[in-house]
Amino acid sequence: MRRPPSVMWLIGGLLLASAAFYAIDFAAYGDLRSTMGFYTLLDIAFIPLNVLIVGLFINRLIAARERHELLNKMNMVIGAFFSQTGSDLIGRLCSFDVDLDEDRPHMLFTASWEPKDFRAHRLAVCGDQHKMDLTGGDIEELRSMLEQQRPFVLGLLQNGNLLEHATFADMLWAVSHLSEELSARGDLSQLSQSDRAHLQVDMARAYGRLLGEWLGYVGHLKTNYPYLFAFVVRSNPFDPTAHIEVAS
Repeated sequence: MRRPPSVMWLIGGLLLASAAFYAIDFAAYGDLRSTMGFYTLLDIAFIPLNVLIVGLFINRLIAARERHELLNKMNMVIGAFFSQTGSDLIGRLCSFDVDLDEDRPHMLFTASWEPKDFRAHRLAVCGDQHKMDLTGGDIEELRSMLEQQRPFVLGLLQNGNLLEHATFADMLWAVSHLSEELSARGDLSQLSQSDRAHLQVDMARAYGRLLGEWLGYVGHLKTNYPYLFAFVVRSNPFDPTAHIEVAS
């Protein structure tokens, strides 16, 4: 399959075409600039520039604005996920986190955090490097919770707009996969060592992506919805001093 020409080649071609027409126009009508032919060729020479300005730059600005609005709408979907499932799931998964004391400082966001702080801490926790231990929490309750929320998660994955938010879709797939893995097993207390290690990898994958997406969403709330951000701060499962009641 032939690859389409790059944008730079297209811009260069349009500029060259316009320059060529201008050169021909001034060469042919250098002394006859009041004639109809001079202005006709002048209008033709401007057509490539018009295509360049309207077809590329203006349309790109419009597309960028539409994408920005779409991402804002997607943040509503992300908020619904964390309200319905994500926050509870994070609270359950953190009990399996062997290195919770090391991960906790990255999740103790406050009103003083700037966007760069959210980006830096998100980068620190969003990977698969978390060490998980299936005996650290109630694995049966986790499985039950994921099975109950599976229709909701699968419904979100059917949203075509997720293509504009690839990291969130990747997180949903990781959570869905963990749910399938746990549901496919019988007695979770009788797992082999290798099977236990496999589930811990799946759990670490879902956990890291959840933390990364949660920090990204919380950063969005701080910028756009301070009252929702204040609620998330008061209900942060990583903060042992957090209280949902507003202190006097």
